[in-house]
Amino acid sequence: MSDTPPDRLSVNQSSPYFQRELLERGIGIRFKGNERRDVEEYCISEGWVRVALGNKVDRKGNPLTIKLVGPVEAWFERPAGEGADEG
Repeated sequence: MSDTPPDRLSVNQSSPYFQRELLERGIGIRFKGNERRDVEEYCISEGWVRVALGNKVDRKGNPLTIKLVGPVEAWFERPAGEGADEG
């Protein structure tokens, strides 16, 4: 696996940009210079993130999201192949 996160990634399992093995490594997101933990989806090349809009959900139970535009940086929080059980 590469140490560079993909250009676009989503936490929604029904999205074509969902990749469980990458999300299990943990993804850090910096948007407009601030770290964010509430990002549902991001795209580095297009410069946007989608974040949940409070506790509101659509008729299917999915969180309502809002698209915010600005510079996006992403990184892995754990290296590839790092086991959960060490020592």
